[in-house]
Amino acid sequence: MGENKRGRASFVLPKPPVITAWASVAGKKESQGPLGHCFDRTSQDTFFGQKTWEQAEKAMQETALGLLLQKANLQRFDLDLVLSGDLLNQCIGSAFSVRNTGLPHLGLYGACSTMAESLLLASVAVSAGIADRVAAMTSSHFASSERQYRFPLGYGGQRTPTAQWTVTGSGAALVCRSGSGPRITAATIGAVTDLGIQDANNMGAAMAPAALATIRQHLEDLGREPEYYDRIVTGDLGQYGKELLLELARRGGLSIGGRLEDCGCMIFDNTRQDVHAGGSGCGCSAITLCGHYLSQLQKKKLRRVLFCGTGALLSPTSTQQGLPIPGICHAVAIEGEA
Repeated sequence: MGENKRGRASFVLPKPPVITAWASVAGKKESQGPLGHCFDRTSQDTFFGQKTWEQAEKAMQETALGLLLQKANLQRFDLDLVLSGDLLNQCIGSAFSVRNTGLPHLGLYGACSTMAESLLLASVAVSAGIADRVAAMTSSHFASSERQYRFPLGYGGQRTPTAQWTVTGSGAALVCRSGSGPRITAATIGAVTDLGIQDANNMGAAMAPAALATIRQHLEDLGREPEYYDRIVTGDLGQYGKELLLELARRGGLSIGGRLEDCGCMIFDNTRQDVHAGGSGCGCSAITLCGHYLSQLQKKKLRRVLFCGTGALLSPTSTQQGLPIPGICHAVAIEGEA
């Protein structure tokens, strides 16, 4: 067994990488939600000055990366590696955002778990000594996701009560060998979990079992109780997915209710904004982490957060073929400075 491996799927980082800077870019609807004041930049233009929604997503990632470098007082070539992904086919939002920059880039696809996956892999790269500074980044856009996965917006399709609203936003974090900021101390790699959910408008139900499996595995591998963390944060289960996770945990004898928060339930105000079951998308957990939680850790309002990115691994083709929706969840333990 590797010296830093713990249990079945987790590892610890004896010299924890540091998140020295972070940046968030959000859209109009997100700016009107409860966390609107937390984001570095918001836009009232859903196109972000571009001609298409897909190009808007590229522009969001470009802006997030630029803000990240600005906040860290770095130049582009000070980065050793960029890890990024999105929901679009072939991850074009991420690939187009770094094209012709000369930056080494690894494209990722973990669906809405991509922010956690990128942080996890960034911490591995830094700890392994193959990079000193890694940018972990992702994005999503409501309109580009609707076009790809569901219906053209002009169709006016009826949204079900369990449907979630894809967040328009991009988050980026700088993971470094040294510096000041919250530290990544451990992580758990999730396993693909499929309990037969076929409804693409109920992704919270598809992801909740994967979230529980990863949280349980993390605690078991590291010998920890839920009380070790101030917050256990899931990516975007939404209202119904969060309720299902709590019920599954209760039935399994795991008490996480007092610490569980879900980015999909936090990003919008369900009483004022018509988002049905809450937020979703890669950008949901990314801008909640980079706009809210990392600042809370920096200000020492929180000490330890278990960030659990959740993803529904479907495609338009798999949905059209009536296949079930597998879920994935990766967990990253982030702790504030002592």
